[in-house]
Amino acid sequence: RRYPTVEIRAETFNGSTHVPVPSDSAFLKALLFELRLIDDHIFVEHRDTCTRINHSSVYSVRTEGGDLWPVLAFQKSGLIYACLPLVEESLEPRPPLLTVSGLSQGLALLLGIVDYISPSRKNEAEMSAKIGQLRSLLIQACPLGTPLNTNIRSLNSSFDDIQEAPTDENQPAWRSNTYKGKPQVNVCITEKVKCMQYDKRDVVDVWQVYGAVNCKCDIEGSAPNVTLSLNLPTNAPPLQDIVVHHCVTSVDPAMLMSSSAEPLDDSVFNGPYKFPFIPPSESFNLCYYTSQVPVPPILGCYQLTEEGSQFKITVNLKLHESIKNSFEHCEARIPFFNRGPIAQLEYKVSYGQLDLSREKSLLVWIIGQKFPKSLEVSLSGTVSFGTASKEHPTDHVCTGNTAYVKLYFRIPDFTLTGCYVDQHSIQIFVPGKPKITASRELISSDYYIWNSKAPAPMVYKTLLD
Repeated sequence: RRYPTVEIRAETFNGSTHVPVPSDSAFLKALLFELRLIDDHIFVEHRDTCTRINHSSVYSVRTEGGDLWPVLAFQKSGLIYACLPLVEESLEPRPPLLTVSGLSQGLALLLGIVDYISPSRKNEAEMSAKIGQLRSLLIQACPLGTPLNTNIRSLNSSFDDIQEAPTDENQPAWRSNTYKGKPQVNVCITEKVKCMQYDKRDVVDVWQVYGAVNCKCDIEGSAPNVTLSLNLPTNAPPLQDIVVHHCVTSVDPAMLMSSSAEPLDDSVFNGPYKFPFIPPSESFNLCYYTSQVPVPPILGCYQLTEEGSQFKITVNLKLHESIKNSFEHCEARIPFFNRGPIAQLEYKVSYGQLDLSREKSLLVWIIGQKFPKSLEVSLSGTVSFGTASKEHPTDHVCTGNTAYVKLYFRIPDFTLTGCYVDQHSIQIFVPGKPKITASRELISSDYYIWNSKAPAPMVYKTLLD
């Protein structure tokens, strides 16, 4: 979908730095090239050089008229979702991503489309029908190029069913309907932790925490005002890379300036983080953030060595003492790629139980809902393999003794940053006493512990500015 009005505005804002948007076919070809989905076997310096590492889904797409920036694009379930947000200032020098408000609006719209299409991805006919309806839905969601409602699923696919615009002129476009009943607010902070551990002196372990604050506000009125605060414990690392939902009416600029790309200093905004907003009718993510926490929740060591026809495995895990020892679930999965099914297994676990998958290619160590008092658990044993078949799992990265343990866990009522919502600080300017529910959780995401007896893929931050 193209918006000539937005393109005219871009030309006005960008002046001599303006790059015209090419035809759909030319843009698609340039985008596929940039994403390495075509001509990936050819080395192209501006695209493939090691000095250019993308830390986000924002790309510069080279076209005949110049470089189009910022193009927001990502892949999900075999589809590419992309948009070109408006930058309301000069493009030279390029402004920081956090100052381009169109990026967060474009991302919210694309995520709304993902949420609308994804449930049908296994049914080709249903997915084609949904994509066919997308044009009429976008006319409602984004009529003149500015997203008014990013919840695509809440829109009507038929123009005959479109309701008239709300008569209350104060009602914002993102409140699609008004609620009737007892006021209630549900807030959930979900933090995910990614981790790569190597247990090697010459390789630095890396971990990353990113959070989302989800809200569902059932409140009467056409434009109710809500203020919510996020708090941190004393001396906790500050929240960084904060991106807010477009319904937030005002925010402290210092809150948005803290970036994980810059070293921390004493002047960094440390909260409380206040968000005044007029909530949409549906559930939505009020904000996203990251944080540089000092330690990962579970420290691990994995050793896999070959002894004749057998492989010796050792896994040690330790829960850090600052972490709440109460899991909904916690398990370690140990896959064996490029080998035959496990023919013989002898093992000893200090805690929990070990299961073998039906395909006999995966060991599942179920630790359960608590670590022991020592906060340490261990697994040791020997494994031998049968003859590999075509159906047996393979992996291009994990060859030889390069292997990993992957952790899966969820800790309810806990966040790694310590971030929490003070229920008493939530202000709702409506009659009646609302019911407020606040929860939080920590979930593992791509939590790997690599075999320290073999080389492993490295993840690092460049030391050069």
